[in-house]
Amino acid sequence: MKIAVFAGDGIGPEVTHEAVRVLQALDLPGLELAEADVGGVAYKRHGHPLPPETLAVARASDAILFGAVGDPDCDNLERHLRPEQAILGLRKELGLFANLRPAKVFGGLEDFSALRPEVAGAIDLLIVRELNGDVYFGEKGIRTLPDGRRQGWDMMSYAEDEVRRIAHVAFRAAMTRGNRLCSVDKANVLETSQVWRDVMIEVAREYPAVELTHMYVDNAAMQLVRSPGQFDVVVTGNLFGDILSDQASMCVGSIGLLASASLGEGTFGLYEPIHGSAPDIAGKGLANPMATILSAAMLLRHSLGLEAEAARIEAAVAKALADGIRGGDLGGSHGTAAIGDAVLERL
Repeated sequence: MKIAVFAGDGIGPEVTHEAVRVLQALDLPGLELAEADVGGVAYKRHGHPLPPETLAVARASDAILFGAVGDPDCDNLERHLRPEQAILGLRKELGLFANLRPAKVFGGLEDFSALRPEVAGAIDLLIVRELNGDVYFGEKGIRTLPDGRRQGWDMMSYAEDEVRRIAHVAFRAAMTRGNRLCSVDKANVLETSQVWRDVMIEVAREYPAVELTHMYVDNAAMQLVRSPGQFDVVVTGNLFGDILSDQASMCVGSIGLLASASLGEGTFGLYEPIHGSAPDIAGKGLANPMATILSAAMLLRHSLGLEAEAARIEAAVAKALADGIRGGDLGGSHGTAAIGDAVLERL
């Protein structure tokens, strides 16, 4: 079992360190960890946010534990050299097309949500986001119109096979939960979304046990704050998924508790907390590492098939929270290492 550890920038190394401590505490036979640079630190050391040597480490591994990328020093670089291109490059090069982002309120933390506690307490959903298509990867550019005005343009598109493969991921995920799948699109105005909806309906015939519904993205955004408990699994495209998954995370109350997985056709995956590099608190030992620790649990479950070990980690995090172990993001005073220690004790 070889895990690539790409800590990245800002608080990435701090939170990743705690997740690695948890993995090592499990004493898994045959576990190997391989570190490499990504993001701003990789650009400064190697001249590129995703250098060839890092990609080689990724390809030789069973999974990637990813910290965060983002460095204000790199904000003025050409777009293809900015830290964020590391994660986009890994998704593209490794065929990671499906992002799984669970959002669930831990017991006792309902008051930290911006929603009413009784509304927040009902949140237990999974957003499945397509990662390799849509407007993010379409042709784009800036042109000058005949009258001299600049115009930016980005092409949104999905081929039916791209929709079909993410549909299967979403339907299979729904079968492990409540057998309910909501497909989010904008089929009333976008032809891309019409193809999306048509393919979802086609694939649904292969999963008769799963109830498929459809919702326009603007309504979905409203329903996530009005009645988030109605959702079980949500599947949507790259652009809409980027927005809705962040919205769902804040409905939970803190991005410091939410993990994610980016998967391909097989068991290989990239696992990361949903928060960014937070350069304002980097190196201060203030970041909450629980999201990264929970990402490590997802890695064990989805890429290594170690369900029992994944559940142990999740239970340890839940117990730590129930015992009042909380970082600054949850109004507490526990630092990064102290939170890691607390999870390890309960593990």
